[in-house]
Amino acid sequence: GDGQNLVTEDVTVVEGEVATISCRVKNSDDSVIQLLNPNRQTIYFKDFRPLKDSRFQLVNFSNSELRVSLTNVSVSDEGRYFCQLYTDPPQEIYTTMTVLVPPRNLVIDIQKDIATEGEEIELNCTAMASRPATTIRWFKGNKELTGKSEVEQWSDMFTVTSQLLLTVGREDDGVPVICLVDHPAVKDLQTQRYLEVIYKPQVRVLQNYPLQGLTREGEPLELTCTAFGKPQPTEVKWLRVDDEMPQHVVVSGSNLLINNLNKTDNGTYRCEASNAVGKSSADYMLFVYDPPTTIPPPTTTTTTTTPTTITDSRAGDEGSIRAVDHAVIGGVVAVVVFAMLCLLIILGRYFARHKGTYFTHEAKGADDAADADTAIINAEGGQNNSEEKKEYFI
Repeated sequence: GDGQNLVTEDVTVVEGEVATISCRVKNSDDSVIQLLNPNRQTIYFKDFRPLKDSRFQLVNFSNSELRVSLTNVSVSDEGRYFCQLYTDPPQEIYTTMTVLVPPRNLVIDIQKDIATEGEEIELNCTAMASRPATTIRWFKGNKELTGKSEVEQWSDMFTVTSQLLLTVGREDDGVPVICLVDHPAVKDLQTQRYLEVIYKPQVRVLQNYPLQGLTREGEPLELTCTAFGKPQPTEVKWLRVDDEMPQHVVVSGSNLLINNLNKTDNGTYRCEASNAVGKSSADYMLFVYDPPTTIPPPTTTTTTTTPTTITDSRAGDEGSIRAVDHAVIGGVVAVVVFAMLCLLIILGRYFARHKGTYFTHEAKGADDAADADTAIINAEGGQNNSEEKKEYFI
């Protein structure tokens, strides 16, 4: 029959766990239900178990359902199981049991336990004897990487090997490389290896004194060289590029001291550090300025290049020039304003002392009179003449 009155579902189970097979009747008429294995041997007839395999146990039996459990499932148990209903005509339906097998072992094999910065290394992760074939994913820290996988089949089992090629840097030292398995039979199965990377020193020159400002004649200069690498640098030394080190320069380990700067100290001073991997250096460019003025010097800045670090004591020169320009402009403006004020005062006093003098022709001829009476008579005569000649002062 086509099993139209029977209902069942496929079963997926992990090897070693418990599987449950259910045969259900939609419209029960008290007909007999039985369950058969892939070899069509009867496992249960109603609630009776003819098969002697004790791993099968009755979970539920009624007129509408026969439910059976199978413990300690193995790959050999995989296949079709048949539900039969004794009606007229008989009805039959099957359910498929799929057995999953998780990887037996997960191993990372690394080409070199200790890698050098810039070197490409090979890592292999192997997941053995799984069913179905597993998927392997790679991670470096939290970043996912892409590997190349190969699958080998042995009987009904699969072994998967994934290869990862990785170019390492100093930032990878101590970072875990994780091999993660993606398989339906297991969750969060992973293994990891920590990278060990050796690299040449990283060198920096620090200016301890002066903390800020320009390096000026007569003042001291103190520099410190810091170097970090793996393994730690075995040697740190100072030298002067393209010239001999001045005799008054004191070098003590990673420190360089000049107690009294002068113009002959100008030049480039280099700190070198080395280890088993290689050698690195950092440069300090010294420029000695004249003794300090009333203008406060700006901050000295440091510039970094690769692979050599260069610290330049002239970095504050541009700011100093700008400060001097502003001061000169302010002084010139003050002098011009003062000169204009002085000019205005001088002109005011000059015009105040030289006011205009105006003459009229009143009493003309009185100045030539011999006495007062004659002057009055002449004045009167002048008044008569004034009618003909009049002068107006506005």
